[in-house]
Amino acid sequence: MTGRCPSAHPDDPTLCAGPAVVTVLDAVGAGADGCEHHAARLLASLAVGRVYPLPDAPAGAAIRVFKAADTLRPFCWMDGPRTQPSQLSHAENRKRHGR
Repeated sequence: MTGRCPSAHPDDPTLCAGPAVVTVLDAVGAGADGCEHHAARLLASLAVGRVYPLPDAPAGAAIRVFKAADTLRPFCWMDGPRTQPSQLSHAENRKRHGR
């Protein structure tokens, strides 16, 4: 594989963790295929998003991406203080609100 998967953000310095195995869709249906690593990062950075396995994806790939995204902060490669709800992971926000 040359380059990185389409779901890798240009400012994210990390490498792909395997081939593209899922598609991440935003609230209006625009999407990008990605490896599990970058797909989770993309999904975590969307206000509303969905993830679907590609036809040849390993079993459970979309679930793994969904679960990983839950614990990642949006744009997790960016430094700086993260205190606002929109800057925290879904899991962190649930914990803050006792859910």
